[in-house]
Amino acid sequence: MGLTSSIQNVESPHFYFELGELIANAGHDRFAENMLHLVDKLVPINRVELTEWTLDERQASILDIKHLGSAGLWADICFTELSHRQDDHPLFKNIIEMDDSLLIQMNAQSKSPDARCTSHQCNLVSRKSNRRCVISFYRAHTQRVFSLSELSFLKSLSQTLLPLIECHARICRHTQPHNPGTAIAGEQTPLQREFHERLARDDIALSAREKEVCLGLLSGGTVPEMADKLSVKNSSIETYLKRAAAKLGVSGRHGLAKWMAGA
Repeated sequence: MGLTSSIQNVESPHFYFELGELIANAGHDRFAENMLHLVDKLVPINRVELTEWTLDERQASILDIKHLGSAGLWADICFTELSHRQDDHPLFKNIIEMDDSLLIQMNAQSKSPDARCTSHQCNLVSRKSNRRCVISFYRAHTQRVFSLSELSFLKSLSQTLLPLIECHARICRHTQPHNPGTAIAGEQTPLQREFHERLARDDIALSAREKEVCLGLLSGGTVPEMADKLSVKNSSIETYLKRAAAKLGVSGRHGLAKWMAGA
């Protein structure tokens, strides 16, 4: 797959499995790890850091920066520590002045007195009211900088990732920490639960078979695998998907994935 391709051209069943896992774990501790697994297979990265910034836009200042999760290696990676004056943060000016979603590249500085304490960064930022959700991808200084094609691809992927981190941040704000011992209502998987909740919010009714096909594809299944599982022809699976997509107002498998992501 060429890195200049948009998400519409990502046909790998594994990609949709990873995306389904990411969606299902919004609000949970594994969210950052799932995002690392998804992105690293498309654009090599060493680490991901997730944060939510709350701003005082009138005073052009930062009220709070909340850590939403992290995953990956620490070796050869340096992370920006907040100083007593948070407006010293290297992303501050861009984030204060942004009007729409943003991609910010920061390359390692070769003149740093500590060469190990540097890293290449690609930051994806969304804006909702006075909040900014930031996805920071890190690559060690010993590796090459992010290429233009990689940055272009990550910008395209941000249309899916940014709504998901906004969802993750919203859940983290309004729910108690997840208790692993708590039983899942109705024995549903997190992906199934989120899928049915989205259907209810959008007031969309799918048939049982349409739901089964959608969930199977979101979980990484292929059309032949779903056909074999349900003992029907491949064309029948395609028909169920088309019917479901029409009700959801989307087109095809990538449209289904973006609908689940809230994009």
